[in-house]
Amino acid sequence: MFDLIIVGGGPAGVSAAVYAARKRLKTVLITDDWGGQSTVSPEIQNWIGDIAISGADLAKKLKTHVEQYKGEWLEIVSPHRAKSIKDPIREPGASNGASIEVTTTDGKTYEARTLLVATGSNRRKLEVSGAAQFDNKGVTYCASCDGPLFADMDVAVIGGGNAAFETAMQLLAYCKTVTMIIRGDSFRADELTVEKVLKNPKMKVLKNTEILAIEGEKFVSGIRLKTGGAESVLPVAGIFVEIGLIPNTEWLGDIVKKTQFNQIVTDPYTQKTSHERIWAAGDCTDGKYHQNNIASGDAVKALEDIYLYVHHEK
Repeated sequence: MFDLIIVGGGPAGVSAAVYAARKRLKTVLITDDWGGQSTVSPEIQNWIGDIAISGADLAKKLKTHVEQYKGEWLEIVSPHRAKSIKDPIREPGASNGASIEVTTTDGKTYEARTLLVATGSNRRKLEVSGAAQFDNKGVTYCASCDGPLFADMDVAVIGGGNAAFETAMQLLAYCKTVTMIIRGDSFRADELTVEKVLKNPKMKVLKNTEILAIEGEKFVSGIRLKTGGAESVLPVAGIFVEIGLIPNTEWLGDIVKKTQFNQIVTDPYTQKTSHERIWAAGDCTDGKYHQNNIASGDAVKALEDIYLYVHHEK
């Protein structure tokens, strides 16, 4: 029986694991990879403590750091994913030993008093010709990570929801122009945000527009579009895709409350979920902002609460 199971090897999962080991909570960390979404980024400029670091190097540093604590208080199960979860106390006839059981993709089951879910999410990918070819060569899914690299350049934002407008707002601070492209004729973002962003003279919008292809040689040079039956090419150096996230939460079933987008609903004060023994942090949650530093901080917040819970229970 462990005190804590942590699922996820990104900034959230690793931060929690380091804190858990230092606090001597008997912990198992389960992850099939390290670093989270940022592993694909060629340069991250907002990870505190590093002026600039590649996603691959960040993943290595996270792994190296947490491996220093392997031993009596921390077991690392990798490369394996959490496949399913069971709450024995909810089973008919259960009488003692309230716990959580997580089964991994190699068929092993781990039992603990508490669980921290830090499985992150995957960005919904743009599926048009050239999008995969120019991924991280002009096509990007993180304005906070990559936006400053496109200072004084023309860029495009694909999407019309709040995330797209928040991305546009960031980019307008340093990009030459920002063009938002949406398939329909209306935005899904809140009206106040839309009004504020569209007032900026550097902001442009293309409605009822279909993206046909991403063009370029070594790097992106433009987007081939179709608007009202007419094709054109929009010259841009960067394309920021904000068409949604897919949280890695399907393995949890209905054991915790989720939003309509399958994000785990958490209490922002403690990161606790609807289940008394489960906490969550990072991009798999319904938190308002999703970034590496925020994921790390939320995971530490959750860990502090888990520590108090475990010792109160004992």
